[in-house]
Amino acid sequence: PSDAPFFDRCMDVGWHAILPITCQTYVVLAYNSRFIKANLEEVVRQDYIRTARAKGAGPWRVLVHHAFRNTLIPLVTLLGLSLPALVGGSVIIEQIFTWPGMGRLFFESIRERDYPTIMGLTLMFSVLTLVGQLLADILYSIVDPRVNVE
Repeated sequence: PSDAPFFDRCMDVGWHAILPITCQTYVVLAYNSRFIKANLEEVVRQDYIRTARAKGAGPWRVLVHHAFRNTLIPLVTLLGLSLPALVGGSVIIEQIFTWPGMGRLFFESIRERDYPTIMGLTLMFSVLTLVGQLLADILYSIVDPRVNVE
């Protein structure tokens, strides 16, 4: 109810958000883990990994310091592009749980031909894509020491 104390309303929203968040997390986790696995398998076959092993580095050090750091570079790009999807949500999950979200709003505005809402949401998703790419470029300087932000 709207007359309930603020803490009770937050607890109610949090309680009802557990299942939709869990479903969305499993989708994102499955996609990202498959992406990381494929990239890691490709990186492990590179020459510099063989060189690190030949120099006597332990398998854990080779995996973490050499292979995984180079696997993070494409993952940063993927995460930068997924920022609009995080805000937009999943239309299917929003429909199943009757959760009012941006994806559902976008879908309903297309169905009802509400052009100002469609244009506003498209602009917002475009700005989020640009912000995600900017954050990805900044994260590149952390993940890849060859890249400098100036």
